[in-house]
Amino acid sequence: MTMPTVVLAAYNTAGFAEGGGHFWVYLQYVLGLRQLGCDVYWLEGFRATGRADREAAALAKFRERMQRYGLGAKFFVFRTDAETPSSELPTSYVDANREEAEAVFERADLLLNFHYAISPALLARFRRTALVDIDPGLLQFWITRGQLVVPRHDVYFTIGENVGRPGGKIPDCGLNWIPIRPPVCLDYWPYRYDPRCDAFTTVSIWDSSDWIVDGSEQYENTKRVAFLEYADLPRLTSQPLELALFLKGKRDMAERKEMERLGWRIRRSREVAATPEMYQRYIQRSRGEFSCVKRSCIEFQNAWVSDRTACYLASGKPVVVQNTGPSEFLPNGEGMFRFATPEEAARAFDQINADYEHHCKAARRLAEAHFDAKKTAAKILSHALGHAEPERNGSEALTGARAL
Repeated sequence: MTMPTVVLAAYNTAGFAEGGGHFWVYLQYVLGLRQLGCDVYWLEGFRATGRADREAAALAKFRERMQRYGLGAKFFVFRTDAETPSSELPTSYVDANREEAEAVFERADLLLNFHYAISPALLARFRRTALVDIDPGLLQFWITRGQLVVPRHDVYFTIGENVGRPGGKIPDCGLNWIPIRPPVCLDYWPYRYDPRCDAFTTVSIWDSSDWIVDGSEQYENTKRVAFLEYADLPRLTSQPLELALFLKGKRDMAERKEMERLGWRIRRSREVAATPEMYQRYIQRSRGEFSCVKRSCIEFQNAWVSDRTACYLASGKPVVVQNTGPSEFLPNGEGMFRFATPEEAARAFDQINADYEHHCKAARRLAEAHFDAKKTAAKILSHALGHAEPERNGSEALTGARAL
């Protein structure tokens, strides 16, 4: 039996060269699919900035990463000048010609798409298409408000458990959302037990322009706001806490100083997690993860768990993460602790440190049971390629509350 050819459409990894963790989001799917024998290609738009030197440096880093992870001859990067995708097909690709790219698209069994606003013309080149929602709640909110137009796909996956659930807070937008788990490739992320590791850490972008506006309600939807609500946590625990943050601007620097004054260790993510390898080493040298979530995760009760948390778990690092709503499988109290108050987080550190090796082993078991990239990839292939062709084609778009 010939295994499928899958093209994975990623978003802004070439343009965000300093995001080692961002690259891993998509790489985990590539690795899981390859473990099942799939032939995998990487597809991505690269937004031109007009700075030729910066563009060349970013693309050089991207090529090196592709080579390192076995994709050196299997990527198609096209240049784009705008945030909104063109309605036309890309006319040129970096390091490949258009005929090469379109030949792969023509024979591919599946496009696994993470770029919500992909060009409909590009989408239509593939015989089967699947969208992967990695922003559960937010994506559906953007669709229902008409803030985002998502071209019609054949299959829809989400890493949230509660999308479209009866009585839930996330609408289905007229679509059948299939829940999957954020994957981690267990072979690439081995168990690393070291009781000498001292700090609970995380890696995050501190600030952004992300706001939620819903009628009369609006709120800043950033990690900055989330962590500031827990700024006093160090006075409740003796556990060292460290944040590796993507920082920029005067306000970020002032807030960094204030967080340090309150007892936090603050590192620049550029210095400890700028490449996929640095990001992995940073996690493996941590005692565990402590992380807050954007307010939208709590408001939507999406039962979200991050791809980064899956990496900590696979490495045998216990996690203390903010509760994002009812889950059918996420535990609270062994390997993973889900907190809703600073006091709950502080108690979680005490419990973990009282029997550290037990919780490290439990963390790894969680990753093996629920986040194995092979299992996620198998579910994707089963649903995306295991049923009849749909009546609609890839050129139709989804906007408003339901598909048009």
